[in-house]
Amino acid sequence: MRTATIAALQIGSQPNGSAATLDRILGHANSIRNAGAQLVVMPEALLGGYPKGADFGARVGYRTPEGRDAFLQYWREAIDVPGPQTDALGELARSTGTALVVGVIERDTTTLYCTALFFSARGELAGKHRKLVPTAMERLIWGQGDGSTLYAMQTDAGRIGAAICWENYMPLLRTAMYAKGLDIWCAPTVDERDIWQTSMRHIAYEGRLFVVSACQYQPPPVGSSVPDWPRDRPLIRGGSVIVSPLGEVLAGPVYNREELLVATVDLDDVVRGRYDLDVIGHYARPDVFTLTVDEKPATSLP
Repeated sequence: MRTATIAALQIGSQPNGSAATLDRILGHANSIRNAGAQLVVMPEALLGGYPKGADFGARVGYRTPEGRDAFLQYWREAIDVPGPQTDALGELARSTGTALVVGVIERDTTTLYCTALFFSARGELAGKHRKLVPTAMERLIWGQGDGSTLYAMQTDAGRIGAAICWENYMPLLRTAMYAKGLDIWCAPTVDERDIWQTSMRHIAYEGRLFVVSACQYQPPPVGSSVPDWPRDRPLIRGGSVIVSPLGEVLAGPVYNREELLVATVDLDDVVRGRYDLDVIGHYARPDVFTLTVDEKPATSLP
């Protein structure tokens, strides 16, 4: 039996900014260490924040000065990659001996990206994945990633890759990532809906791999930070979950609290699951279907 301990840290961005959020993340070092986790997945947009309810002063055909100021403030809370925050996260990985997948808002000059960062258990910033298609209003504030960040990494828990939030609904992206030979599918998100659980179970069963989905938990907003929001309702209620290659829920979903969700798994279940369904092997039909993936960086600059 090849066992691994994998985990999702359900935690939320702090209302007073990225520095406070980073402190909150680092405060979980002992619980990560005590759990013996070899992989911890953290939510989408954790460092930098997910601005749920914000409109950035945008209407079709015009933008307001107040919206531009709101974007400036959001840009200031984003992080540089690499930078001081990634150094701190790398030290967390090294000191706990744990590979990390962490959702951040990445600042690249004046464009922002919704990004998942990969840290090895040695503390190295090993790679990143930028969200390919920001959803709905997210397109106003985030740039699009490209195929160069369809990243996979070998860890002590197995080979991992990530799809961020509604990227999980992109069939061709899933196929491209399955082709990288993943054992564990990491799904940072802010999607708290019940149907998200169905989606995570489907992906686990389709890819015959383990799924670790980490969702933010943010309590009810204070004051007028989100107008008209019910004061007794969490801004994001969570729903982190860990699923087996046969679609069985191993841990979670957890709602309405911060928690480190942990499961010890048998990695041989990936092979057992693919006995009758291997979507990149005997179920692929390459004589009928071909997928071309451009993994070059997309740029018009020299």
